[in-house]
Amino acid sequence: MERILRGISGFFIIVSLLLAHYVDLRWLFFTAFVGINLFQSAFTNWCPMMSILRRWKIK
Repeated sequence: MERILRGISGFFIIVSLLLAHYVDLRWLFFTAFVGINLFQSAFTNWCPMMSILRRWKIK
């Protein structure tokens, strides 16, 4: 599950950076949101995406 979580996070960051470059700089807020969630999950061992992946029965 952690590999999937890292892959999804990386994908979100790359897509939001591309959107910020080509569409609107406000997409950087989404990049920051993903980064903040990754940072807090390092301390709490909980991430909203992990709850979603568990609900989808992904191990």
